[in-house]
This record gives sequence, structure tokens and C-alpha cells, in this order.
Amino acid sequence: MESKNQMQINKDLPNKKITITRNFDASPEEVWKTWTQSKYLDQWWAPKPWKAETKTFEFKEGGQWLYAMVGPNNERHWAHVDYSSIDDKKSFQAADAFCDENGNLNNEMPKMNWTNTFQSSGNGTKVKVEISFTKEEDMTQILQMGFEEGFNMALENLDEVLSKQPFPAQK
Repeated sequence: MESKNQMQINKDLPNKKITITRNFDASPEEVWKTWTQSKYLDQWWAPKPWKAETKTFEFKEGGQWLYAMVGPNNERHWAHVDYSSIDDKKSFQAADAFCDENGNLNNEMPKMNWTNTFQSSGNGTKVKVEISFTKEEDMTQILQMGFEEGFNMALENLDEVLSKQPFPAQK
């Protein structure tokens, strides 16, 4: 499913930051849910044929998400997300790192700090993702691992999820 909403990416190596913007044809509330509830994240977070599989999830300040990227041969690459700041339905910040199935961090792999913002844009939602790194080498390594292509594929999966989901009215 090719989306008319294309991912825009800016790679700023000297400042160790990747900025991604992407529009979605859904309300900010709907898009927010897909980024903050594991039942939706598991449907779109990994680029096909991979899938995301949540082990534990608690979306709150100080909460964590432990998940695996599961490949077509059932290989698993684990990641751990620590949520540090949440402005409900507007933005959140989190630290993302590779780990083992118990959440023990792999210090030989890059760590990323994410700031995600959600804002109404026309009939949809604009999502801006800023990913910062401690070292240029970490950013380079993530890009060489295929981050740009993989994340673009995942965001296309998100379009698909948003087009299918009946989202209940906000309470």
C-alpha cells in the first residue's frame, strides 16, 4: 500500500540528530493511540515481513516497553523503551536501546533518545520524530543498519492500521 503521505527525513550528523516528519489521514487522537498502546504498536512497528511482539508495556512517565522484532524465521531482536515525559495526546519522550529478552541493555549497541510530537494538520495529523544520539558513530551505525528504510516501511504499515481500525470515541 503506497501512501500519498511521504516520510520526510533530515539527517544532521554534526548535531547527532535525525528528524522525521510524516502526515497521517487520521485524527491526532487515533494516531496517538497507535503510538501509545501495545495492541496497535504490535500491528505496525516492524517493517514487513518482521513483526513487533510486546513482552511488557506500561505507557506512563517512568514506564517501559519491552518488545522483540520477530523475523520471518522467528529470530528475535529485543529493544527496551523508557518513557520519560508524556504530554497527553501531544508529545512524549523516550529512550530506546537494544537489550536481551529480560530487558538487560546491550551497551555495545547505540542508544537513541526520541521526542515524538503529534499535531492536527488539515484533515489529519502531523507526526514529528526527533531522534538524538550521544555520538556521531551511533547515528551512523543505526543508519547503516537500515533504519531509514525500515522506519519508512513501518510508517506505511501504520497507514494501513489507521485505515482499518474502528477507533472507539474518546471517553
